[in-house]
Amino acid sequence: MADDSEMTMPATTPVLPDVRQIAPDRPVLIAGPTASGKSALALAIAESGGGVIVNADALQVFGGWRILTARPDDSDLARASHALYGHVHYDADYSVGHWLRDVAPYLAGDARPIIVGGTGLYFTALTEGLAEIPPTPPAVRQEADALPLPALIAALDPQTAKRIDLNNRARVQRAWEVLHATGRPLADWQDDTPAPLLPLSQAEAFVFDAPKDWLTPRIEQRFDLMLAGGALEEARAMLPQWNPAHLSSKAIGAPELIAHLRGEMTLADARAAAIVATRQYAKRQRTWFRARMRNWRVIPNLSTG
Repeated sequence: MADDSEMTMPATTPVLPDVRQIAPDRPVLIAGPTASGKSALALAIAESGGGVIVNADALQVFGGWRILTARPDDSDLARASHALYGHVHYDADYSVGHWLRDVAPYLAGDARPIIVGGTGLYFTALTEGLAEIPPTPPAVRQEADALPLPALIAALDPQTAKRIDLNNRARVQRAWEVLHATGRPLADWQDDTPAPLLPLSQAEAFVFDAPKDWLTPRIEQRFDLMLAGGALEEARAMLPQWNPAHLSSKAIGAPELIAHLRGEMTLADARAAAIVATRQYAKRQRTWFRARMRNWRVIPNLSTG
């Protein structure tokens, strides 16, 4: 299911750019919270000026959760070329470094890349560069997994702590692992970051403004559409190989639907929990975009009343 299924729009609507005015020879970057309208804009640009739509969502890279991660459906795939969707096995590890290596050929290809997604770190690494940090040894990862968030935070150096969202355990744990595996703070590695693959000045970059009151109804409607479109059946197919440690298992709604199939909660409770988790995720996305994408062109929302 694409990012923009048939929905009744709430009381405001995004003020989209005129796709005819976007230079057909420049890469396009489209970022925004989940359910904000990114995929529809990417399709419009591809159909108007050509190009290949390239995924920049850390969960849509995985196979196995097509509906719950809102990967493009067959009708979208028929309208434009798409890349880096569902190309990674559901039980594999995958990092921003992997994504940069995967996206590089599309930056040098004949078709203009239209890179769309909600993973802010992917866009930041693409346009600002990525520190070449060695992989974390399994023993360090296991030690970090066992520690509570406050303990991880307490061990960080002040510079790194200032740069990351301390409410985001994944980010905090990553910083802790880097410090303990390399002996250098994450901030030091970041300061040695090499040149970016695609400087922001060489692209048309858009970020959706998605206010909470506008986005919440869309999130609710989209999850109901996912259920109607087979999300529960998708979860049932994944149940035999379900492992919460897999990165793909972070697909929002997956743990909740698996819990329902195991008899641990009702479907109504699973739906409610998944919607809450999606809203929390969208909040983290908005926080990242506001902090790191100040030089991007904002697609605002205006009242339709």
